[in-house]
This record gives sequence, C-alpha cells and structure tokens, in this order.
Amino acid sequence: MTNKRVLVKFSGEALAGEAGHGIDTKILKYIAGEIKSLINAGIEVGIVIGGGNIIRGVTAAQDGIIKRTSGDYMGMLATVINGVAMQEACEYTGLQVRMQTAIKMEQIAEPYINRRAVRHLEKGRVVIFAAGTGNPFFTTDTAATLRAVEIGASMIIKATKVDGVYDRDPNKYPDAKKLDTLTYDEALTDHIKVMDDTSIALAKENKLPIVVCDMFKVGNLLDIINGNTTNCSIVR
Repeated sequence: MTNKRVLVKFSGEALAGEAGHGIDTKILKYIAGEIKSLINAGIEVGIVIGGGNIIRGVTAAQDGIIKRTSGDYMGMLATVINGVAMQEACEYTGLQVRMQTAIKMEQIAEPYINRRAVRHLEKGRVVIFAAGTGNPFFTTDTAATLRAVEIGASMIIKATKVDGVYDRDPNKYPDAKKLDTLTYDEALTDHIKVMDDTSIALAKENKLPIVVCDMFKVGNLLDIINGNTTNCSIVR
C-alpha cells in the first residue's frame, strides 16, 4: 500500500464491554494499544467512534417526545464523550492525539478543519473525528466514510465484534457463510449490513475500500493494512 493513511471506525457499543452501556476503560486501553502499533509502523490513523453505548438518536426519538433532529444531536454529543475517552486512552499509551468535532466546542476540541487534520496526520498524530457530520439524519458510518475520503485515506476499517461480513447473522445461524469479498453493489442490493447505504454509496463513488474485521483479534488492524486479509471481509 503506497498511502499508509487509514481511517478506523469503532462502534460505541464496542466500548461498553459486557455491561452493554457506558465505557469500559480496559477496552479503551486495548484499542489504544492497537492504534499505537499502527503509529509505530508508520501508519497515519484517523478514528471515528459511534455513540450507541450512550444514546442513539433514532431510539431517543422513537416515541415522538424528542424530535429526531434533537435525538441525532444528542447522539453526536455522545460521540464526543467517547472521543474524549479515546483521546485520553491513546495519550495514556504515549501517543499524540488531536480531536476535531463537526460541532464547535472549543473548550473540548478543535473544530473540524480538513487541512489541519491532514497536517496532524502528517506529523504522526492520531486524529479523532467526533460529532458525526454535524448534521442530523446521517450516521457515524457515513461520517467515517466522509472523513476517510476527505483526508485521502487508502481504506476505511470498520472494527466490529465479528471477523467479517456474513450472508446472515452468524450468532443466530451456525451455517452462515462468510463473504471474503463483495462489491459495493452487492452490499447495497442484497442489503447486507456492512455499513448504511449512504456510506457505501459514498465509498463506491470514491473507490474507497471498506474492510470489516474483528477488533478484538490482537494485531488484526496492522495485519490487514500490511495485506493479510484472512480475518476480514473487503467491500470494493
């Protein structure tokens, strides 16, 4: 890979651990260690984290009391909380980190400025992109794809709890088949939930590979970037 710049997308739920909500600092420390291995290998790393361990906009708005727009803004703020936690964990391991938010909150983080983000990456700093796209009705998957395209990442890695994409839920169906590779169109037309349709369409338009992998397999992120695609699925 000529351009060793990647964007890694983590779900908020993954940070919650067995509790199912909140933030498990042991998982934070583990993720920070995996990110450090990438930085030590000379890879430039951007990160987007969801907010589902704290609140989801769609869920908050489901009974109509909270408007969907307000619910989504609440979800964006949840990603900022996770971003602060991730920043602290990465700095704890000795990394230099900057967080940029799509909604201005200068006391906590820099506003998202593309040129500044790229400069941070060039200097070997981890950049955490928080608050989604800054707009309601867009998921953090779409935000991750958007930021990956904007910073010129060579791939987006969606780090999940499974080792790739399956034709159906492997937790429910023992005979579920892992799909090592699939096209953007297959992911869209077959409604395989790699990422949401908007993010897949954006990745397709910009020829950005989406890699889905198990974040809890030690060394997996570095292996994937170095070309070992055994423990992942690739959409391209």
